[in-house]
Amino acid sequence: MVDVFEQNAATSAADAEKIVPRAEFRVFGQNILDIVTTSMWKAKAQLFKIRTSSETYIVSRLTNEANVKVREGLLDIKTKVSETEDGYEVFQPRGKFQFPVNKEQIAQIFKNLLVTIELDQENYTLEEFIAIVDGHKDIAAVDVQKERYGFSVDGMICEYGKVLFNGALMETACVESEDYQGMKKAIKALEIDTLENINYLKAAKNVLKM
Repeated sequence: MVDVFEQNAATSAADAEKIVPRAEFRVFGQNILDIVTTSMWKAKAQLFKIRTSSETYIVSRLTNEANVKVREGLLDIKTKVSETEDGYEVFQPRGKFQFPVNKEQIAQIFKNLLVTIELDQENYTLEEFIAIVDGHKDIAAVDVQKERYGFSVDGMICEYGKVLFNGALMETACVESEDYQGMKKAIKALEIDTLENINYLKAAKNVLKM
């Protein structure tokens, strides 16, 4: 069984390309935890672990297909490469870069966010990167606090949790896997199949009204 919470370590763009991406179905809203914490035991879930984290998401009003965040000193990017027939989203890892991050990597991040920014330094610290983001009208940095509970249903990686977007509390749950039919069964078993599939980017932008 794959660990429900990926290890956060620096990864080159070349190595990231070799990672087989998992599809994800995620829901956000209120009373999600009541639904999932009841249904998961009916589905004979196996609980893995609890994890809390502080992250900064960089969102763009121009796209929902570049998942850019900073966690534990790493600048992490994934880009959407496809959707399954059922609308589950597939994001391919593109690398995790340790600050200070070089000019070429920063430029690629902004390219995927569909913004053009002149870069006049060879390397950028976290503070310098965030300052650039804060100064641009089409992108924004969002403080995200997560408390996640990982578990599995019939071998499918699942989680539920509480998320604060700039202090606004939302509940979330998700199922992810390379096995799309297995995902569909797990989503139904967790009784979240009638809810809208919303990724972190869209949820954050909803809070920002972006």
